[in-house]
Amino acid sequence: MKKLKTVIKLQIPAGKANPSPPVGPALGQHGLNIQDFCTQFNEKTKEMMGDVIPVDINVYEDRSFDFSLKSPPAAELIKKALKLKKGSGVPQKDKVGTITATQLAEIAERKKEDLNADDVEEAKKIIGGTARSMGVNVDWNK
Repeated sequence: MKKLKTVIKLQIPAGKANPSPPVGPALGQHGLNIQDFCTQFNEKTKEMMGDVIPVDINVYEDRSFDFSLKSPPAAELIKKALKLKKGSGVPQKDKVGTITATQLAEIAERKKEDLNADDVEEAKKIIGGTARSMGVNVDWNK
């Protein structure tokens, strides 16, 4: 059994990992083969191009590593669903769009395993809260 040294958490665009920051410095300080990680990550995520993928990299004392991929952040999925560049700077006053219950359900379904929710209805409420904090109105009727 290898001894775990640390866990590095990064968010990298799918299929676009390269040795430049933030990947290079984060892995380099632990003595990992940066190009090896980039190649493996890009291979695993090439089907998800356009999404930002959170990744947990387990670094072991013998300088080996493995990693697990998570689903894209809810905010990124909301921006993608509404074709937004970014959320509102003042979410209480300036609204940037409206998301429907159907869109919330699709996002909740995709994020289900990463959320602290028992079913899709709970997950929809969590995603709805994220949407509101971005300045996006939630239409629960559509």
